Amino acid sequence: MSQFFTQKDTIMFEGPDATSPLAFRWYDKDRVVFGKRLEDHLRFSVAYWHSFTWPGGDPFGGETFLRPWMHGSDPLALAKQKADVAFDMFRLLDVPFFAFHDVDVAPEGATLAESIDNLKVITDIFAKKMETEKVRLLWGTANLFSHRRYMAGAATNPDPDVFTYAVGQVRAAIEATHKLGGANYVCWGGREGYETLLNTDMKRELDQLGRFLNMLVEHKHKIGFKGPILIEPKPKEPTKHQYDYDTATVYGFLERYGLAKEVKLNIEQNHAILAGHSFHHEVMLAFALGIFGSLDINRGDNLLGWDTDQFAMDVGELVPVFHEFLKGGGFTTGGLNFDAKIRRQSIDPDDLLIGHVASMDACARALIGAARMLEEKGLEGPLAARYAGWDSAESKSILAGERSLDQVADRALTIADPQPRSGRQELLEGVVNRYL
Repeated sequence: MSQFFTQKDTIMFEGPDATSPLAFRWYDKDRVVFGKRLEDHLRFSVAYWHSFTWPGGDPFGGETFLRPWMHGSDPLALAKQKADVAFDMFRLLDVPFFAFHDVDVAPEGATLAESIDNLKVITDIFAKKMETEKVRLLWGTANLFSHRRYMAGAATNPDPDVFTYAVGQVRAAIEATHKLGGANYVCWGGREGYETLLNTDMKRELDQLGRFLNMLVEHKHKIGFKGPILIEPKPKEPTKHQYDYDTATVYGFLERYGLAKEVKLNIEQNHAILAGHSFHHEVMLAFALGIFGSLDINRGDNLLGWDTDQFAMDVGELVPVFHEFLKGGGFTTGGLNFDAKIRRQSIDPDDLLIGHVASMDACARALIGAARMLEEKGLEGPLAARYAGWDSAESKSILAGERSLDQVADRALTIADPQPRSGRQELLEGVVNRYL
């Protein structure tokens, strides 16, 4: 067992009156809400990268956390130490899942072959730990954006050797994910975009990305990996424009390259905001298009214009999102992955636990409220009334393609001046507030 945290026992549910920051007030994992245990609804996952790999730096200052596994002469030994701390944290939080990038868990070697060997060592360690631990792998992925070689992208790189290297890295990552029983495999195109159109052939790059993902899907089936491939939309940062801009953009891309039946989305709140949307918008659209997969649960800062990856704490924002989530059927293979960082001034080890506990409680409280709102038809009733006219036989025949434009236009001549009805926005916002 790691000696990193002062907390030694698994964090428990103590109820709404609990005052300890290391006790759950709302997340009672066995509480049944909307026909399912909270743990099974929320499927919480700890993100390996922000929790154990990020040193606390920002664009204007370096490391603040001084993690012991980040300093030493033997990278593989440090990776093993980091794994001990990670699995201790999974136990303390009693989470069902975790997620990782390849380079989060294993050091890069001098060659791709050496990097893959290092990943295999850590994968074997994870597999051994998972034999006696509850935690399972929500998803794995390859980091195709941090290394210098990927400064101009991975799949979209102008150099085919870089493309090829990325394919080798992804094959190792999805095979490690498969070996560990991962439920999904994620692709985040951090640098699959452009900084200037003056040196960019956009059609070529999109075709490269389409072929890259098709090869990944082909290999998934070859090795028998059953989970979906997930794309994580983000509009910009670090590039000026990324090809996986938002839910609608990715859907168009998937249709264009024949991937819509194979690939779903991993949606993040902070990325939605950067795209000029709400988290609610992106989740609703993904369900509407049939490509909802999983969620990275975090938030941005409304006063800052970049991806701050803070822990989700705003219950008011989350209730409508979880209402949409429950209405759409919730997760199948996905989960709530904490792609979130404690602030760089939160330097105590237990701050890492506290951030997760507070956000898990916020999510649980929001889901409980959303379930009540759905059961009581707080929004569903007014929504059904708003579109009730489309339930008539004549309206249904229009949408079913049984009426021509002439027929519909002729009918319009028989209708008196249609009058608008109130959208009742303020009433509905008040309804949501009743369930916070």
